[in-house]
Amino acid sequence: MDSDRTHEHTLTLEAFADTIVPGEKRSPDDVAIAGASAGGGAVAAGALTLLEWDAAGLSRALDDYVRDLNAHARQYAAQQRLSLDPALPPFAALPFDRRTQLVTLLTAPGHPEKELWVLLALFCYMAYDSAAHLPTAEAIAAGHPGLTSMGITPPDPDGLWRYPENSYGRPLARLHPDTTASGSLR
Repeated sequence: MDSDRTHEHTLTLEAFADTIVPGEKRSPDDVAIAGASAGGGAVAAGALTLLEWDAAGLSRALDDYVRDLNAHARQYAAQQRLSLDPALPPFAALPFDRRTQLVTLLTAPGHPEKELWVLLALFCYMAYDSAAHLPTAEAIAAGHPGLTSMGITPPDPDGLWRYPENSYGRPLARLHPDTTASGSLR
């Protein structure tokens, strides 16, 4: 990718991710993140990393998403008689409330591309609410914004999660006679 394309790609996808789970600006001149919410949002949670990860299955389609999202933004801006900063990708140039309105239209029942935009939105949210691209214990240790805001507890020192105070206080089923001390079957 050339640098202009990379810049457009990054700003557009970050602006979309920030529309799905807003966060605070990284700096006063941040155009991708609108600053509509305190704390880290989808971008700080690693939405671009997840979207660009081959295992997620979207990486090859991202250039098409960027092209189409910016085309929709240009069309929306024309319909709404909005002038956009020509130095920015059209979607990133939209004010946050207008980005939200456009994404609402793209994901509305009956929109012919709804499934595509909902899929992109789900992956942005997934980066925030599950850190799907990171080992959970490492994400928590690093202060992942989504897992932190949801109050996900860190694992025990051995890396395992145990919840003795959140149990039913009784066995839910009899242990199989071949169950080992670690909980596996022989």
